[in-house]
Amino acid sequence: MKTSTSRVAGWLVALCCIALLAGCATGPRITTEADPRADFSAYRTWSFYTPLAIEKEGYETQTSEITKAAVRAEMERRGYRYTESNPDLWVNINAYMERRTDVSSIPTVDYAYYYSYRHRGYFAVPYWNERTSVYRYTEGTMNVDLVDAREKRLVWEGIAVGRVANLKPEQRAQRINSTIAEIFANYPHQAGARAQTM
Repeated sequence: MKTSTSRVAGWLVALCCIALLAGCATGPRITTEADPRADFSAYRTWSFYTPLAIEKEGYETQTSEITKAAVRAEMERRGYRYTESNPDLWVNINAYMERRTDVSSIPTVDYAYYYSYRHRGYFAVPYWNERTSVYRYTEGTMNVDLVDAREKRLVWEGIAVGRVANLKPEQRAQRINSTIAEIFANYPHQAGARAQTM
C-alpha cells in the first residue's frame, strides 16, 4: 500500500512540475476584440494613424520602426494595400512596460529538538512558518488597433501581454516580429473578403 501511495505522489509531483514548466515556456497572452457591427469586407486600404502611440514623442525609434515593418508585413499578407490618401483603416500601435512584483508564501515545517529527562531521549517538535519569496519583473503590453477611418471607430484590437526580457537588438527585433505575428494570427479577415461564419 505504501509503495502505491508513494508512486501516485511521485506522479502527481511530476505532473505539477511539467505543468509549471509549460506555463513558464509560453509566449505572451493574446486577446482580441472585434466590433460586431463592422463590415470587414469593405476595408481594402490602410495607413498608420498619426501620431502613432509608440511615437508620442514625435520621432521614430528603432523599436517603432521594427514594429511598423512587422505590422505592414502582416497587413500586406492579408491583402490590404497601404495608402496615405483616404485609407479605409487606420492602424495605431501602442506599447508600454510596467514593473510588477510577485509575492508568494510557502508554508514550511521545521523541527525543534528538546531533551526529555523523563524519557531520557531527544524529541522533535514540529512548528510551522512561512517562506516568502518576492520576484520583480517587467511586464510589456503591445496593442494593435484597427480604426475605421471614415467613422473614426475602433473595429478591431489585438493585445499581447507578457514578460519582457533584456534582449540584444537582433533578438528584440525577432521578439517584436513574432509578437505582431501572434496578434495578427487572431485576425480572421482578408482585404475585401467576407468573414467565414463558424
